[in-house]
Amino acid sequence: MTLEPAPLLGTEGPEGGRAFWLRATDGVRLRAAYWPGSRGTVLVLPGRTEYIEKYALVITDLAQAGWGALVIDWRGQGLSDRLSGDAALGHVARFSDYQLDLAALRRAAEALSAPAPMPVLAHSMGGCIALRALVDGLQAPAAAFSAPMWGLPLDRLMRLGIRTMALMTRPLGRDTAYLPTTGPVYGLPSMVFDDNPLTRDRAQFERMQGQIRAHSELVLGGPSLRWGGAALAEMAALARLPTPDLPALIGLGGNERIVCPAAIRAQAARWSQAELVDYPGAEHELMMEVPITRDDFLSRTLALLDRA
Repeated sequence: MTLEPAPLLGTEGPEGGRAFWLRATDGVRLRAAYWPGSRGTVLVLPGRTEYIEKYALVITDLAQAGWGALVIDWRGQGLSDRLSGDAALGHVARFSDYQLDLAALRRAAEALSAPAPMPVLAHSMGGCIALRALVDGLQAPAAAFSAPMWGLPLDRLMRLGIRTMALMTRPLGRDTAYLPTTGPVYGLPSMVFDDNPLTRDRAQFERMQGQIRAHSELVLGGPSLRWGGAALAEMAALARLPTPDLPALIGLGGNERIVCPAAIRAQAARWSQAELVDYPGAEHELMMEVPITRDDFLSRTLALLDRA
């Protein structure tokens, strides 16, 4: 497997990392990055709109504990192929296509001779993708989830409306429209710090906004109707399936507004090997939160990896 060099933006993160291009089996070009470590290799699976560089400080923490990391830009975001003529649109043909991306990352791990074990550290949408992979047989010694996207904070009527709109517009090729209330300028690019739903840490907030201002090619806006319908269908399916047979850490902020806390609690309650940790007052980005929250979640993650 040939790993063609790709750009790694910015100067954060430990030494020794490199980015490269991958091809999923359906031909989509993906960007990934690898930092070697002596104790094993953590699969870092970002959320929607995210990109490798956002996790540079997290990767530094892993490296200081002896762990390497493999990180991916999911299709449709970061520097991976955008799947619509509108580069700001968060779009995917099928939610299962993300599994093709994860499979490509696993093949890259083999090509790199990345050392085992390979535990999972997943945030938000990455938590949905990771749970599906683990249910379907991905072998990992443990998994840590930060605010996993196992549900969205929508009422039943809204969920039904989105899925119906996605189904009705698909034959007409109109399911690439933005989800209602979103658009090309949506999320972090349009936020101000006060009462933002991501983090209480101003330095982390400004760091994230600074990255996308310096590298506009990383910016992503709202999701498409097809993404919305596919995501809701996937989360509903996962809620009905058996939980994976491995230890897990699940972190949840007390002021979570991006994903659905009730869905996370329900999944954790039926997962016998899972530990749910609540962070009072915390927002969505536990790994980019105020130091007391960020450090506790990452310390618990490293302890889980040590035990596994």
